[in-house]
Amino acid sequence: MSTVLVIAAHPDDEVLGCGATIARHAQAGDKVHIVIIAEGSTSRDAHRNRTEHVHPLSILAKAAHRAKETLGATSLDMHDFPDNRLDSVDLLDIVKTVEIHIASHMPDIVYTHHAGDVNIDHRRIHDAVVAASRPQPVHPVKRLLFFEIPSSTEWQSPGSAPAFLPNWFVDVSDFIALKLSALEAYTSELRDWPHPRSLKAVEHLSRWRGASVGCESAEAFMLGRNVVL
Repeated sequence: MSTVLVIAAHPDDEVLGCGATIARHAQAGDKVHIVIIAEGSTSRDAHRNRTEHVHPLSILAKAAHRAKETLGATSLDMHDFPDNRLDSVDLLDIVKTVEIHIASHMPDIVYTHHAGDVNIDHRRIHDAVVAASRPQPVHPVKRLLFFEIPSSTEWQSPGSAPAFLPNWFVDVSDFIALKLSALEAYTSELRDWPHPRSLKAVEHLSRWRGASVGCESAEAFMLGRNVVL
């Protein structure tokens, strides 16, 4: 049995990036802990109203807890770092937050963002997780995987950042329905087809990733590190 830590920038990234894989881990008996770093909504406002958006009963917080229950994750922790402003926060502060969760859960598998996304928060989380997971002796993290986020990863211009070139695929044919169900909790974040963050586009992506490796549906990742003991 594995202990899994999913570290996402915003509420809904955990589902978009690896929701079906979370469900697969959970049904296999693995413990899956989800950590969301930024509050996810105040970048849409002229001024950041933390009281409205960061309250534990906010719309996005409620959605995150519903999604967590749908996927069968073990725990969910939400922080209130500023949305789409993580470049205004010292990277060390984010690293230390991630380190606290690694020390608490001692995961052997970590999932987080790809380095080349358009969204600055995704890139900052990637850097923080890599730093917090550096392979020192007795460090628990043995497998580090980076996921894609529709409407961010594929929107990056060629040559502007590292491309997402998946080399790790998880067959989620039996779990894609749970991912889509969990996404339905995030009604405020979903868009209409043909937007990449629509239910239909998310399903199409899973079918394409599956077809790429010979299964009905898959989630794709880039492997950062895998230590076989």
